[in-house]
Amino acid sequence: MNDLSNLVVFFTIYSFVGWTMETIYASKINKEFVNRGFLNGPFCPIYGFGAILVIQGSKLISTANLNYFTESIIIILFSIIITTIVEFITGYILEKIFNLKWWDYSGVAMNIKGYVCLKFSLLWGILAFVLMQIVHPIVANLVFFMPEKIKVYVPIILLYFFLDTMKSVSNILDLRKTIINHPSLSIHKYYIKILKYERYFLAFPRLLMLNAGIINRDVRKILNDRIDKIKIEIKTRFQGL
Repeated sequence: MNDLSNLVVFFTIYSFVGWTMETIYASKINKEFVNRGFLNGPFCPIYGFGAILVIQGSKLISTANLNYFTESIIIILFSIIITTIVEFITGYILEKIFNLKWWDYSGVAMNIKGYVCLKFSLLWGILAFVLMQIVHPIVANLVFFMPEKIKVYVPIILLYFFLDTMKSVSNILDLRKTIINHPSLSIHKYYIKILKYERYFLAFPRLLMLNAGIINRDVRKILNDRIDKIKIEIKTRFQGL
């Protein structure tokens, strides 16, 4: 496959790997399956973009013919910086487009406007180093040995990401419109709409509408009430056995 096709495949693989890690973590915390991602499908593009940038940057660094220790330190520092920039830009753009704050590190030490913080920046740097030292060499070998005919599916992959992105954006805009216009909706319709997009609140526990504290509390109450009802229903069924 050519370089562009390889990058698309790498992007897809690492977006899926990122989604898998995030979903396992979120599902463990919530004790139920959580589709942890902006897209409907099993992909977190922020991981794909971050991985591609780290891979390409590491290639450039390796051309400097440095010793292993120096090269490793530079790659880690580069990874910390580039992944932090990606996370900051992603958080900023999503907030500006949807007027929603998707994650918030404001309560974590050494954060920048709640978009990024030192703790997770260091974690991303370590994960990126593991990626380059262990994961990517294995993945690259598998991808490079894929039959040439596989590249015909690359346009389909790109089309999928485009359509999923459009659908996800449409969902979020509808959710935002529902929350903003909640006074004009019946309680039942508002309740149904919020539950329809429950997965976004589970995937992003800190998802908030900016400057809408009371509305945010109302949304959380609807979701929490539903969870309580489910717990009571399960308990009642077990007692009836």
